[in-house]
Amino acid sequence: MHAGRSPNMSYPTKIAPSRRSLLLFAVSASCLRLANIVDAKEAKAPPKPDNLLSPDAALKRLMEGNDRYVQGTSRGDDFKRERQVLVDGQNPYAAVLSCADSRVAPELVFGSGLGDLFVCRLAGNFVNDDTLASVEYAVAVLNTPLILVLGHDHCGAIDTTVKSLHHDKPPPGHISSLVAALAPAVTASRQQTGDTFANATRQNVVDNVNKLKSAGPILNAAVEQNRLKIVGGLYRLDTGRVDLLS
Repeated sequence: MHAGRSPNMSYPTKIAPSRRSLLLFAVSASCLRLANIVDAKEAKAPPKPDNLLSPDAALKRLMEGNDRYVQGTSRGDDFKRERQVLVDGQNPYAAVLSCADSRVAPELVFGSGLGDLFVCRLAGNFVNDDTLASVEYAVAVLNTPLILVLGHDHCGAIDTTVKSLHHDKPPPGHISSLVAALAPAVTASRQQTGDTFANATRQNVVDNVNKLKSAGPILNAAVEQNRLKIVGGLYRLDTGRVDLLS
């Protein structure tokens, strides 16, 4: 026994090199399995692979759906199956900013199924903070390649704005907020020839398409990178046809 060392003193047990190597290997293997699980979740296939489209292909598909709607052709969707597929996620191929008018139902107008369209609806189909945030979510999180601003003829919100400005009389309640949002388009349409109502409806769509295209930091960057297309259209109540605006 060495001098100064107590016979009852204990010392840490040294791990043999082979045992230490086994422990390190086990820890490394566990970390690798965890990383693979995370990667697998992140790389999980989208629920609707057919919705992975380029912006141009998405627009083509949208208008083909409108053609079916105009002709009265039904897709015959299996909604029971689609509900199950979409439980854990979504990847819509287009976002639609539409009027809340009960006669305009984008999912029907474009012959789409569940999980195909990310729809924002409010009277007058204009961009405010909430609708902008919603379509930003569709683009940034869901990778939606197309946004359509959809106006329609005989729009009550446009009509109310035209009459309010003409008579210089604000509408009751919170309807005045709609008038304030649509007033720029109505005012601009007064400088145009032709029907003021139709011009205002079209101008409102054009204005909001431009507003979305210039909205940073998400939408304008996606447009510049050709990952996103933003277009406008007008829905015709009598025929069901959507006319795209150039």
